[in-house]
Amino acid sequence: MTPRIGIVRTVTAAIALQAKTAPISFAIVIALTIATGSISAIVGWSSQQLFDELARGVAAAGERATKFAIITALVGGGAMAVLQLAAYLDLDTRARITIAVERTLMAKVMSFRGLRRFEDPAFLSRLRLAEEAAHEGPQELTSLAMALLRAAVTVVSLTAVVWAIAPEVAALLGVVGLVGLVTQLLRNRWFAAMSRANVSTQRWREFYRALHVDARAAQEVRLFGLGKLFLGRLGRMSAKACGIELEVSRRGMAIQAVLSVATAAVTAVATVVIVARVVGGTLSVGDVSLFLAAVAGIGTAFAGVVQRIHMAGRNAVTFRSYLEIVALPVDPRGRLHAPPLVRGIAIEDAWFRYTPDGPWVLAGLDLWIPAGTSTGIVGLNGAGKTTLVKLLCGFYELDRGRIAWDGIDIRDLDPDSLHARMSATFQDFMTYDVSAAENIGFGDITRLDDRDAIRSAAALAEIDAPLAAIGYDTILSRTLGDGDDDDEAVGQSLSIGQWQRVALARSLFRGDADLFVLDEPSSGLDAEAEHRIHRMLDARGRGRTRVLISHRLGSLRGADRIAVIAAGRIAELGTHDDLVARDGAYARLFSLQASGYREVA
Repeated sequence: MTPRIGIVRTVTAAIALQAKTAPISFAIVIALTIATGSISAIVGWSSQQLFDELARGVAAAGERATKFAIITALVGGGAMAVLQLAAYLDLDTRARITIAVERTLMAKVMSFRGLRRFEDPAFLSRLRLAEEAAHEGPQELTSLAMALLRAAVTVVSLTAVVWAIAPEVAALLGVVGLVGLVTQLLRNRWFAAMSRANVSTQRWREFYRALHVDARAAQEVRLFGLGKLFLGRLGRMSAKACGIELEVSRRGMAIQAVLSVATAAVTAVATVVIVARVVGGTLSVGDVSLFLAAVAGIGTAFAGVVQRIHMAGRNAVTFRSYLEIVALPVDPRGRLHAPPLVRGIAIEDAWFRYTPDGPWVLAGLDLWIPAGTSTGIVGLNGAGKTTLVKLLCGFYELDRGRIAWDGIDIRDLDPDSLHARMSATFQDFMTYDVSAAENIGFGDITRLDDRDAIRSAAALAEIDAPLAAIGYDTILSRTLGDGDDDDEAVGQSLSIGQWQRVALARSLFRGDADLFVLDEPSSGLDAEAEHRIHRMLDARGRGRTRVLISHRLGSLRGADRIAVIAAGRIAELGTHDDLVARDGAYARLFSLQASGYREVA
């Protein structure tokens, strides 16, 4: 369960992050904040002195009036310079915090050992909000804290001025300002609740928006006439999301209107009182100037804080999501270093399902995979073949039973050391929008710059010639290039079969792996190419442990053993000839596929 973090801790964490990431800038900003908070009082005082001197109407007052005029101008000009410096420090700090938050969040995501969280809609929604935090969240919350500090200095100094002139007016202004702050905090609670409720809708909104511009979806969208359907769904998601936001805005607008009227009324009454006292001779013209400046300054300070609180509302939600994800407990990791595979892998009484109330994918499966041999896995769609591969790689944990690597439960092994002894071509392999060389070199990043080894792996997968023709430094993408701005070079795209060869080359690039997992490694290839690839895999993998999955049973004939999965268990196990002679499920499937090649149209 994701831990819940309160608003106070959220803002405190944002301030602490800025202090840690940019300590010098943070210290300067605090000093500037206090300085700018007191400027209104200084300007008000100097203006009061200026008007009082001018009101005397005597020549002797000219020098003093000039002095106070210069002070007022210098303070105002200095304030502008301070604001410019503060703006620069703000940009510098934003950049530093963005980098720090992105790195911390992605490091946390990479620490998750399995895949379950990435299939949880609630977690993905929270992660989306957390990703937004990298851009604005921490800095906006820190800016809120600085705004509160500045407002506190401004309000305290100006309230003291107003109190000296009219204590009852100072009290009224303070009450109205505090009510405004409390109301804005309540409004932000509504906004936070709306943001959390709205994030799922926003994810659907982005999904349908992406379908309109995704190059992979473009052909089907046009062929099947899906554009109007998706556009309608996008419109409904947008209307729903905007409707929720407008509801919160309507509440806030009504409350703010009432507060604005109340503030204006208090100010008007206070002004009448002050003017009456001036007429009565108890206050000077300068006092009026000072009072009006103080009232305006207090109102501006409160309004600025209220506006900052409103702006920081969503940032509090996003940064809180970031903190909650970062605070997630670290997935338990085994401490044992994975040894070289000598004896084999034992899958013992394996039970697994993807959700607590879902159907069992594996139901007591037992399988022994001897080291140095090839084991073919076959079965109908949904039988659990790919699930078994993911379990072997430690991406999920069994609900019951265990998988042992030379007798050691893989849950007790350090996952990084275990993965270092594996290589795989997954059925849902990744196509990276990077160079052709990196697409293969990612299989062993310790040799990412070894171009000769990369080309050797590509040659084994029969993809070297096409990649050499376009250049190994070419970006394999039509939407990303490898240049800058208008000179950006257009990348190259590959066919599905060519991409599958690249994925195969990537797994072959890790040539010292103890276990090769090949899940439909040639499904996108023609029959002749598939035959050559499997002969290469047999020769290349001889003496290494291999797990092969394919729907084309003919491609598994050379496996040392073939296991048939049905009903979550191993239904049959043996060599190709043994299973055909047994005339069971495997024999029927093989005969059915073979008959398709023998039939004459």
